[in-house]
Amino acid sequence: MRRILLLDDDVNVLLALQRSMRAHVKIPELRVELFSDPYEAIKRVCACGFDLVISDYHMPTLSGVAFLQAIKDIAPHTVRVMLTASTELSTAVSAINEAQVFRYIPKPWNLEDLQQTIAAALEERDRLMAEHGIQPPPPTPQELEAQRLEEEEPGILKVNWGPDGSIIL
Repeated sequence: MRRILLLDDDVNVLLALQRSMRAHVKIPELRVELFSDPYEAIKRVCACGFDLVISDYHMPTLSGVAFLQAIKDIAPHTVRVMLTASTELSTAVSAINEAQVFRYIPKPWNLEDLQQTIAAALEERDRLMAEHGIQPPPPTPQELEAQRLEEEEPGILKVNWGPDGSIIL
């Protein structure tokens, strides 16, 4: 299972990004968690491992660079990506230098670029884990139960999402 954490102070951006990922990023067993508070997101990263963290650059309580720097210190093998509407080169440079950001996603994002960035980030995560000899964590009881259900009834856990985020029955 892959875990991605999204952080943006604008809930509408979070929901739009989540809809884009559901509709266009085809990763089996993808879990996406949304946060609008960077401190809550940091607490969650301390409690649960993530493959990828995507954070907004401009937030009122903590900058995206400071947040991703904290993530780098807490979870150094988690790949970090910056999401920003800023067109200033200094924004990207500070993110790369201070938080060692893997990539930069502009707002509004291009769906193809989003897909490619997420795929490349997950490949980078796998490379980092292999390089440091870290095995993926064993499945949780919930994941084992989901696997069992899927084996008994293929497709039972599949949700068909509409382009607007609705569930298609």
